[in-house]
Amino acid sequence: MAFGGTGDFFADLAAGRGRRGVVSLCSAHPMVIEAALARAARAGKTVLIEATCNQVNHRGGYTGATPAAFRDSVLAIAGKCGLGAAKIIFGGDHLGPLPWRDAPATTALHEAEACVRAFAAAGFAKIHLDASMACADDPPDLPEITIAERAARLAAAAEDAAREAGHAPPHYVIGTEVPAAGGGPGEITAITTTAPEAAAATLALHHKIFAEHGLYDAIGRIIAMVVQPGIEYDNFDVALYRPEKTRALSGALQRMPGLVFEAHSTDYQPLPALRALVADGFAILKVGPALSFALREALYALDRMACILDGDETGSLAVVMEKLMIDTPRFWQSHCPGDDRSQKFQRHYGFSDRIRYYWSCDAAEVAVDALLIRFAAPDIPKPLIHQFFPAMHPRAMAGETFSGRVLVLAAIDRVLDDYEAASG
Repeated sequence: MAFGGTGDFFADLAAGRGRRGVVSLCSAHPMVIEAALARAARAGKTVLIEATCNQVNHRGGYTGATPAAFRDSVLAIAGKCGLGAAKIIFGGDHLGPLPWRDAPATTALHEAEACVRAFAAAGFAKIHLDASMACADDPPDLPEITIAERAARLAAAAEDAAREAGHAPPHYVIGTEVPAAGGGPGEITAITTTAPEAAAATLALHHKIFAEHGLYDAIGRIIAMVVQPGIEYDNFDVALYRPEKTRALSGALQRMPGLVFEAHSTDYQPLPALRALVADGFAILKVGPALSFALREALYALDRMACILDGDETGSLAVVMEKLMIDTPRFWQSHCPGDDRSQKFQRHYGFSDRIRYYWSCDAAEVAVDALLIRFAAPDIPKPLIHQFFPAMHPRAMAGETFSGRVLVLAAIDRVLDDYEAASG
């Protein structure tokens, strides 16, 4: 089966640098993916779906899915949405030693190679090579040459796996100033934007190391670089994009033909900031937690409506999710500082959206399914639509009715509205 080809897509993106962008959807939740695919089907557009190595890898990741299984699940959803496989570009995000960084480098890199091979063999055509994190026996701050050497090693594995599987060779994203996958721990601290000379040096170093490894063709398929544009979010706040701080960095792109910047952590940025990012050459806008945050908001709204209508809160979704997070705290504990009350608030409502790691648990899936079945009929009282889904109230007053599932998908779609508007 042929998936979306990246060659023309990313060549056109680079040619339209400063005028056009693309949203890179980084979420493994089926309803988030459904909202994006349905949107692409309605518009007849190509959609970029990425999986992070924590979510999906050769050992299953926290979702339990290998790259091939994730690909197949996305294609199954696409079929229901009426979107052909040729309209989907699959990407792998932060592919490298990240899930195994607590092991010695030799072990971690062996796993990272197997991970990258699995992504390339499954037809993932956009590969973010991320070897920026230190492993157990590494110094805390890895030298850039070490990062580049490891990135080349991973690229070689991807090249071999794609060729053996009969796929076109992948396109690559590089970078050494890479925000932490899934958001960093604690509060936002001072954020230093990438210096233009650092970006130029990173690109030159990767070209040199790739050439030394015989990866001459792959050099021409480096289509983007991850740099720090000064944006981030924590549980309570969002650092907004300030174009005046990246003028020199954006200007450096003029000396990098065929390349665009990839902006991570664009979640929760308002539309003017997203538009400014695209105008400044950050053509690939990565978003994930903001979409699953909207999902959680909508599910919790349905949960509250069920409690109101049924008069029984003992089996509410929020209760189920709290138990899951307390029983398995490893996904939120290091990201939610403070006392018990503050931690509870952050794990349910924080912008970091650590709750997203728990939606694939059996108990969560059962609770969500029960909630969607409870609201399968489009007979939700208008006052509750007004209370919990105010953006849908004008449509309700015009005579539309909504099932719970439609309300959840619409909440996710509203986040995507801004990204589409910013992309041009």
